Amino acid sequence: MKNKRNSELSDLETYPYPKLAIVIPYYKISFFNKTLLSLAGQTNKNFNVYVGDDASPANPKSIVLDYKKHLNICYHRFDCNLGGVSLTKQWERCIELIDEESWVMLLADDDYLEKNCVEQFYKHLEKAEVRNIKVIRFATRVFDENSNEFSKTYTHPELEKSTDFFYKKFLGSSRGSLSEHVFKKEAYSHYGFRHFPLGWGADTFAWLDFSEFGYIYTINSASVIFRMSLENISRANYMTELKNKTRYHYFSIIIFLHLEKFRVSQRLKLLLFYEQLARHAKQTDLKFYFKMIPLILRHGGIMESIKFSRRCIFYNFNL
Repeated sequence: MKNKRNSELSDLETYPYPKLAIVIPYYKISFFNKTLLSLAGQTNKNFNVYVGDDASPANPKSIVLDYKKHLNICYHRFDCNLGGVSLTKQWERCIELIDEESWVMLLADDDYLEKNCVEQFYKHLEKAEVRNIKVIRFATRVFDENSNEFSKTYTHPELEKSTDFFYKKFLGSSRGSLSEHVFKKEAYSHYGFRHFPLGWGADTFAWLDFSEFGYIYTINSASVIFRMSLENISRANYMTELKNKTRYHYFSIIIFLHLEKFRVSQRLKLLLFYEQLARHAKQTDLKFYFKMIPLILRHGGIMESIKFSRRCIFYNFNL
């Protein structure tokens, strides 16, 4: 098998051809060795690793070389930094490095896997594919920058509607990140990522798109370790205003294009949550009101419409 990309380090013919590509969009070196160590320690090695170096000032080539004997690994250093402009476009060009694998995991360069993740992936794969599942995820644990456990193992229902996950995540009763998800490459090729600033929410929206607003299959018998550190985009108080504006933008897509795909019982709460996002983004003008009032009336009734109208008057006239 010949890889389609010209990469500095490539030994992809070493192992039997796998279904799984683990793609690492690389920029930060602080925990990168731990990430590769977790891959080298997998009980099932039937996967290929692709490292897409985003012209990082911390060149990881020597670390990658150390793992060549243990991993089927392809390393490519890009000439220019793209993640600083568009994180999702950096994800995409890293995915372009892969060859014929049918499933993709985008693993952050500071996250890592429990040793049985790949083994459990293959154990559950047939069960997921029989159901035409296009997004699979693992349980998660959160560690801090000193490798202290920040949370206990977090699990999900084995089968969960992607809309239910989205609803629960943004109303505070679920969680999710990029690294613990594995997605069908054909679904990615069809839909791609939405290019939100900082990639903020692009992964969560992708699970809606890639699953076609259908089901996510969860493997709770293995965990991906998500690392929360001062280098993490998800950290508190980092570019909060931009994150809030981005959240308002992608909720606008949900509300005006996809609201009917959510459960009837969820729609009013989503509308009210979106109203709060619009208020913080200072977008509660007359255009907003006339777009929202039919939805509030349909999903909340007359009393909710009256309350909404009063709030909009207050927002715009500071009464």
